[in-house]
Amino acid sequence: MKKTFQMAAVGAAAALLLAACGEAPEETTTATPGASDTSAAPEATSKAVEGFKPCIVSDAGGFDDKSFNQLSFEGLQTAALEYGVEFGQVQSQSDSDFKTNLESLVSTDCTAIVSVGFALSAATVESATANPDINYILVDDAADNDFDGTKDAENIKPLLYDTAQAAFLAGYLSAGYSEAGKVGTYGGQPYPTVTIFMDGFKQGVEHYNEVNGTDVQVIGFEGGDKGVFTGGFENNQDARNAADSIIEQGVDVILPVGGPIYQAALDSIAAADRDIALIGADADLYESDPKTQDVILTSIQKKMNASTYDAISSAAIGEFDSEAYIGTLENDGVGIAPLHNFEGKVDEALLAEVEALKADIISGEIKVTSYLQQ
Repeated sequence: MKKTFQMAAVGAAAALLLAACGEAPEETTTATPGASDTSAAPEATSKAVEGFKPCIVSDAGGFDDKSFNQLSFEGLQTAALEYGVEFGQVQSQSDSDFKTNLESLVSTDCTAIVSVGFALSAATVESATANPDINYILVDDAADNDFDGTKDAENIKPLLYDTAQAAFLAGYLSAGYSEAGKVGTYGGQPYPTVTIFMDGFKQGVEHYNEVNGTDVQVIGFEGGDKGVFTGGFENNQDARNAADSIIEQGVDVILPVGGPIYQAALDSIAAADRDIALIGADADLYESDPKTQDVILTSIQKKMNASTYDAISSAAIGEFDSEAYIGTLENDGVGIAPLHNFEGKVDEALLAEVEALKADIISGEIKVTSYLQQ
């Protein structure tokens, strides 16, 4: 039985004392993630099966990345609060931490473990194979490390997101909003979970050109693995150089894809001293990072909080389902965020076109291709 996701008590996730890698995972019973609070559990609004303990391990981005680690954490936290149970958490600093961190969660009697990010796939498969009685939830990967089309461990539930559909809408919107006739995108590394945003964005721009007889250019991405990539997922000089290289080509909308690398684009936009709109990825950056509020046009949302919540809730009542979940526009697993401060700056006719496109994608009249929907 699926439960409707409730956003209660998730706002505190941005200001945490986070568990360091190599340390024992922290146990939390309150709405303050990362705090070593072992007080009595809050009064539950739903009842979990005996001994239920959900846990989560981040990738190297950390739970305060204002992106997919944080969203997944919020989903688990909300479910744990609803069921009045302690949860475990451990944060990874690098890829070398994944195996050890998963082992630490197993050793503390976790019964459901969320692994956040495709980078954890191999370590999660290894842990799941060794611990068939534990429910594993793998965010953003199919757990198919030998690429034979089948999942590598039966007790893993993959959470996948066809963000190309939402990015298509953002690309169309950006093309219609752009006065320069140039929009840009760059990514962390050319993994499918990154390029799916960039490719959907490009398809949306191309559809705008086809419908309107325009020639809005996409700077920074040609398709596949051909584009501007920073080589990682950190807000560093490489990320700044990538943002600068695209902005210098005259774009007035930019989409960074890769967790914190959007922060480099904020600095580049400030230095450019002209109007450039930012498109967020994963979370609604207007909400998760107030520093973006003056420049954020919209965000391409991958609603990991909701799907993680649903998966943990099912495990909590003994109805864990290991079938892969794919978030789409139709099931509200992906979408684009409200325009917030850009309300009134975007033509109403353009907004109506975007809304109509959403309906056409859901109905199948418009097909958006991705590695999840060939």
